[in-house]
Amino acid sequence: MAKIHPRIPSSSSSSCSTQRETYTIWMKSLVLNSNGYTVYDSSGEVVFRIDNYDSKCRSEVYLMDLYGNIVCTILRKELLRSGLWDCYSDKDSSRPWFRVGKTFGFFKNSSVYDVLVGSNKGQSISSWNHKMEGHVNSLEFKIIDGEGRLAAMVQRKRSSLGGVALGEDVLCVTVEPHVDHIFVMALVAIHGLICGKM
Repeated sequence: MAKIHPRIPSSSSSSCSTQRETYTIWMKSLVLNSNGYTVYDSSGEVVFRIDNYDSKCRSEVYLMDLYGNIVCTILRKELLRSGLWDCYSDKDSSRPWFRVGKTFGFFKNSSVYDVLVGSNKGQSISSWNHKMEGHVNSLEFKIIDGEGRLAAMVQRKRSSLGGVALGEDVLCVTVEPHVDHIFVMALVAIHGLICGKM
């Protein structure tokens, strides 16, 4: 099997950067017979991963660094058919770091989810301050901040020679400056869960 990046992983990534950063995500777990994904930085080093050993247990997912330290916990709440996800940077916290819920409306061939950072119970829909916008049944999407600016873009990865698209499960994630990388990787995981790809 061809490798996405040939280098041996050695370190973890910082949570934010002052420059635009690019990651490669392979929607496969490093663990045999496990669901999840593996995130490589621009040097080819593994920086984040998700290993979900039980394919039926997608209601609680852990985003980890290379060494298995949990950096984010994603919990699915059963709310109507579209679902709601709470994400915790500290699982013992009583308040989620952010929350993802479905935007209600009619968007032909599109999927829009609202993202509320620093959620409080009782906040109205006007408090949602990010959006995930993509297409139905596609892993490609973009994250828009509360000011309408692009925070991150997730696209199929293309080869450097010829621009040939790699497999549907190999993604390129571009994160804009001053955007939390763990936040973006957690949203990629949630989007993968929404699309049934994890």
